[in-house]
Amino acid sequence: MKTYLVGGAVRDALLGIAGSDRDYVVVGATPEDMVRAGFRPVGKDFPVFLHPQTNEEYALARTERKTARGYKGFQIHAAPDVTLEQDLARRDLTINAMARDEAGDLVDPYGGADDLKARVLRHVSPAFAEDPVRILRVARFAARFAFDVAPETMALMRAMVDAGEADALVPERVWQEFARGLAEAQPGRMFAVLAESGALERVLPEWRALDAQRALAALACAAARHFPLAVRYAALFAGAAPGVVESAAARLRAPNDCRDLARLVVAKGPTLGRSRTLDADSLVSLFEAADAFRRPERFVSLLEAADCVAIADSVPDHYVAAERVVHALKAAMGVDAGAVAREHPQDIPAAVRAARVAAVESALRSLAVPPAS
Repeated sequence: MKTYLVGGAVRDALLGIAGSDRDYVVVGATPEDMVRAGFRPVGKDFPVFLHPQTNEEYALARTERKTARGYKGFQIHAAPDVTLEQDLARRDLTINAMARDEAGDLVDPYGGADDLKARVLRHVSPAFAEDPVRILRVARFAARFAFDVAPETMALMRAMVDAGEADALVPERVWQEFARGLAEAQPGRMFAVLAESGALERVLPEWRALDAQRALAALACAAARHFPLAVRYAALFAGAAPGVVESAAARLRAPNDCRDLARLVVAKGPTLGRSRTLDADSLVSLFEAADAFRRPERFVSLLEAADCVAIADSVPDHYVAAERVVHALKAAMGVDAGAVAREHPQDIPAAVRAARVAAVESALRSLAVPPAS
């Protein structure tokens, strides 16, 4: 029985990235050997075990054979005679097909270390084409590392799309990779790779209805400012028709926070674009329509997305406009609605609103930069 550290932990260590999950492959063992050694079995589709002390994952070396279309049609073979090189050969990219033995020596049968140095994403073998999820993973890794895709790998991805493999992807898997790619440092590279391979048209046909240049510029802003996933997702849809937002969210099975914020960007983004000119009454109307008093955190996310769209559109003084809205919201939220209600029990909603408008008017007068005429 021999144990090897494999995959992302090896890759990231060579890149100087700390904190990656550590996964291991065990060669020359049976499931019974693992249980006798105290490991706890957890794998359903193939033998995976948890270390009795560290809870890290240890998988028996295995091979895979394609038996059906899509990413679920695989026959797994895990046995003591499967070698480390055979196990690594089934992996997607050379940079993920490296291992370290128990002495710490690098095992790199497919040139992953050289591809790391060259900043290239290259498939290990033709078996790459058996799993369409790998197209999404390549795009995500391009966004994470800013690596180029090897020409032969891009050609293989195009062939997979042409063969209909991408059509077998289910929304849950698409969203999983899509969301992780959006969260990377350069998410625009994910869209570039997906577009070049032809997969973007298959997994997100709504992209055709978006202003791609504007969407990617807004996304780049959100990534540069380390905004969360919902803001990055919503920034893509500024200016889109409401139906496009709904169709994309349904297709991707986007979570509620992403879908709802995208809806708000479409519905309230144009108003926010004019926020430099809005008076107190209009600002309070905006806060009410966007449910800002009950959900101020979501409204701040809306401002963040709208600000990135303004940057993409080269809108002058967008920072001043955003500051003005935040200042107004704080003033409106500072109104003691309970006290106003006690003073004006005959028409509480109107009295509270009037108090908020008055508070915003006072706050706007205190700003150094008045609204544009």
